[in-house]
Amino acid sequence: MLANSIGSFDFNDGWIVRKPMGPFAAVMGGPEDVREVTLPHDSLRDANRTPDAPSGSSSGYYPSGAWTYVKTFEAPADWAGKRVSLQFDGVASNALVYINEALVAQRPYAYSRFVADLTDFLKPGETNLIRVEVRVHKDSRWYTGAGIYRQLKILVSEPVHLVPDSLFVETSSIADDLAVFEVSAEVKNSKNAAEQLRLELQILDSQGAQIELRDVPVSVLPGQVSKVTQQFTVAGPSLWSLDQPNLYSVVANLRSENSVQDQSALKFGLRTVEVDAKRGLRINGTTVKLRGACIHVDNGLLGAISLPKVELRKVKKMKAAGFNAVRISHNPASQAFLDACDQVGMFVMNEAFDTWTIEKSEFDQTRNFLEWWERDIESLVHGSRNHPSVILYSIGNEIPELGSAAGRVWNRRLADKVRALDATRPVTNGINTMLTIDLSEMIAKAGGLNEFMGAVGDMSGSFNAIAITPQVSEAIEEVASALDVVGYNYAEGRYAIDLAEHPERVVVGSETFPSQIAANWALVQKFDHVIGDFTWTGWDYLGEVGIGSVAYKEDESFKGGLGREYPYLLAYCSDIDITGYRRPASYYREIVFGLRVEPYIAVQHPARFEHTLASSSPWAWSDVLEGWSWAGFEGKPIRVEVYADADEVELLLNGVSVGNCRVGDKKPLVANFEIAYQSGNLTAVAKRGGIEVSRTSIASAQGACELTIESDSATLVADGQDVAHIDISFRDAAGTLFNLVDDKITVEVSGAGVLAALGTSNPSTENRLDSSQVLAFDGRALAIVRSTAAGEILVTVSSATHGKKSLTIIAH
Repeated sequence: MLANSIGSFDFNDGWIVRKPMGPFAAVMGGPEDVREVTLPHDSLRDANRTPDAPSGSSSGYYPSGAWTYVKTFEAPADWAGKRVSLQFDGVASNALVYINEALVAQRPYAYSRFVADLTDFLKPGETNLIRVEVRVHKDSRWYTGAGIYRQLKILVSEPVHLVPDSLFVETSSIADDLAVFEVSAEVKNSKNAAEQLRLELQILDSQGAQIELRDVPVSVLPGQVSKVTQQFTVAGPSLWSLDQPNLYSVVANLRSENSVQDQSALKFGLRTVEVDAKRGLRINGTTVKLRGACIHVDNGLLGAISLPKVELRKVKKMKAAGFNAVRISHNPASQAFLDACDQVGMFVMNEAFDTWTIEKSEFDQTRNFLEWWERDIESLVHGSRNHPSVILYSIGNEIPELGSAAGRVWNRRLADKVRALDATRPVTNGINTMLTIDLSEMIAKAGGLNEFMGAVGDMSGSFNAIAITPQVSEAIEEVASALDVVGYNYAEGRYAIDLAEHPERVVVGSETFPSQIAANWALVQKFDHVIGDFTWTGWDYLGEVGIGSVAYKEDESFKGGLGREYPYLLAYCSDIDITGYRRPASYYREIVFGLRVEPYIAVQHPARFEHTLASSSPWAWSDVLEGWSWAGFEGKPIRVEVYADADEVELLLNGVSVGNCRVGDKKPLVANFEIAYQSGNLTAVAKRGGIEVSRTSIASAQGACELTIESDSATLVADGQDVAHIDISFRDAAGTLFNLVDDKITVEVSGAGVLAALGTSNPSTENRLDSSQVLAFDGRALAIVRSTAAGEILVTVSSATHGKKSLTIIAH
């Protein structure tokens, strides 16, 4: 294995996962459940969900748990005298790393990159054993997964080596068609004598052609680190931007007189980030408004697993839906996700923490903050700074202690630490103004909490009524002064106040209600100092179940509150559902952003026409979907929403007008209709000043219902890291969806791949995500197939009443 090799290599194959074994396990018989796995892997996803799970609705009713990951491998004999380590991109959670039963690393935080040095206990020329222990228990407000859920590398070098993650490319300036940038790297000497080496730096363009090769000497004292910094220029540079995400590469080779001691390589983009209250956010000198989405880092049906193809698909779909920025909530993103954003052209706000010194969950990161915060900030920055997509660092989310002197000190300390590591990107913090002041006086004055909430209207009104108070202005003054960009969660009421009271402040809507996007985006466009808006959320996720659901009084299982009852699994508060399918809110947002001219038609399920609304949170959208196939409901009343940038909408059913409605009477850019359902074609005609400006139509499915399957990949790389997403749906010959089909679907995979996940966007389900069977939801499902070896992968999908279909994927 890897004999005579120097560098970084995948270390994802050949693992097993089991329950932990104590020192007396041999006497007791050992573990019963041992599974062979390929990393990345999430053990929690396949655990049994129960109504009484300790974390309840926060985790999606997944249990607490402990798992052990084990890998045995033959270390080449020529590794004797070399430095060997593992580089983890994230382990959930509370990781302990052992080599040959010697503890060599610990990392409590699930989202931090870290290195485990194996050198002292490695046995070159022999079999070695790696063991990684993980534990999860009431440590988050959402689903975290459990396991080595991000990709793993093994690093091999000589004793004098490049410090992991020290290679750094920093754009200094771009002017007069000339880009100036610095490349730096740190060299560590683990020997007992001074060493003189040479560092070779090679700059390549996006096609792999060499732009420059530079060879510089570096001397390092024993046990010390020397930093090498070199300035480069590129004439006529291909800049990185949203529309043209051009990437360069740098290859670093550390050489002695006769051989390579270590090597590292990375991609980077040439671009500048500037921000001020007069010109807002500027990328390469051009002002940009952030059309943003908050997202959690899980990948839905796969659990927490982060794979390059999965992340790339997610980013492409979000960009196609009109987003140009994402806020990683509320923790650092994986390298695979950041790579995808670099490649596609998507801005990123990469976030450090959800908690500092005051806990939000019983066993969250607060318990490790004092000891680990600095190393976790270093992990955030070192993992972000070479990614041109990352344009903002966020040091926290809704930190309760910001209203205290101690919290303000921590705010400044964290911001300064980030700047010391990387001064090229602004620093923000997502402030929930409700948490910065004592509300007791206002509540008492109103006559109680219910009276206070009622006096200011809905939840959005409540948040903003508090945000605009003088008490909040005073409480956040020092916090804001220590930030480059002030992040406001649900506090857009402060935008105008900040302009008047602090005209130097730059502001971002770091978290906003999806129902308020029309009003919020108007503010973003109005104010130069407001650089963007980030909705909660862009992509559905596991945990915080049902916060975006709509509840009816006829639903006997609904008990009230935000967190929905078991078996709810998903938050269901997104523009894009967990399978990657755009929901109606996404098209509304696209119209708000000015990116869509055609109107959009959304429809409520006719079976719910007579239902009485019990609850709809501000994170929820209307209970509507796309489609006009409602067999069995002919002549029954049905609600239709049309989203349009227009004054008026006329609705035509099978060519006959069934009504005109003004846009915006109930909600901006929305026309509401109640009509009798008939199969056929429904057309919305958007008008302005009585003149048609655009139209769109939806149709009923006709004739026979056919099972259809479609893969996003005909070929896969046979590395265990590549996947194919297979859309499963029920359609007519013209491709129109049958909304009501809820057949049982069975998926079989044979050959050089495995079924990695199967599921739907149903927010409330007892279907296991590792099952080979699922009930279709709104006529659709998604299967994910993962490569295991080279060869053919046969995927067969069968329906209880609509036959079966097969397709073949080639892994090579």
